Amino acid sequence: MKNQKICIVDDEPKILRFISANLKSIGYEVSTVSSGEELFDKFDLISPDLILLDIMMPGQDGFYVLEKLRKFSNVPVIMLTARSNAQDKVQGLNVGADDYLTKPFSLDELFARVNAVLRRTQSSFADAQTAETPIIRTGVLAIDLGSKRCWIKDEEFKLTQTEYSVMEILALNLDKVVQHEVLLSEVWGPQYRDDIEYLRVGIARIRRKIKEHLQNKEEYIATYPGLGYMLRSIPQE
Repeated sequence: MKNQKICIVDDEPKILRFISANLKSIGYEVSTVSSGEELFDKFDLISPDLILLDIMMPGQDGFYVLEKLRKFSNVPVIMLTARSNAQDKVQGLNVGADDYLTKPFSLDELFARVNAVLRRTQSSFADAQTAETPIIRTGVLAIDLGSKRCWIKDEEFKLTQTEYSVMEILALNLDKVVQHEVLLSEVWGPQYRDDIEYLRVGIARIRRKIKEHLQNKEEYIATYPGLGYMLRSIPQE
């Protein structure tokens, strides 16, 4: 898992030095930039496996940077902020963040979040390289478990690694209710099993992406309040 590339985006030099030194000490390759503009200028050169993105930056704030980033990349992103406002957390997840970390944070917490996101991303990538697995179909929706991609008819719709992990678990349990805590534990990790906001926002983003490609607005993912979610079998058109 080490020797992976992490990019830190923060306008505070002291924060950049502190996080960079500690991540390098456990084997990560680290790049630092001080703004969203610099990130986009150097993105292809850096080619990060994970981005740590500060929210409160002058000029382009972290929300704007992430929204722009998601137009061309699904690289995992952990947002960093000095504010513990729950609305900020939801906004970050809504624009495509994979996790959210409030300053000040301990190094143990930082390492745990980084390791969890990278493990989830890399395991999905490794499976896609080696697995000869089926395509699960329901209605016009297809989930290719081998390539880790999703399709509506002949058109692919892009999911982040985290969103795909949620979709995969639902697809593997087609027509079965998957409990909130199971999805949270499997996708984000056991420490997140009670953090329903991550899942609620993730499901909403997946639904929105599916419906952007549909004409009949069929609801593929059913909600079971207080229990969980189900990917439904829908007859082929």
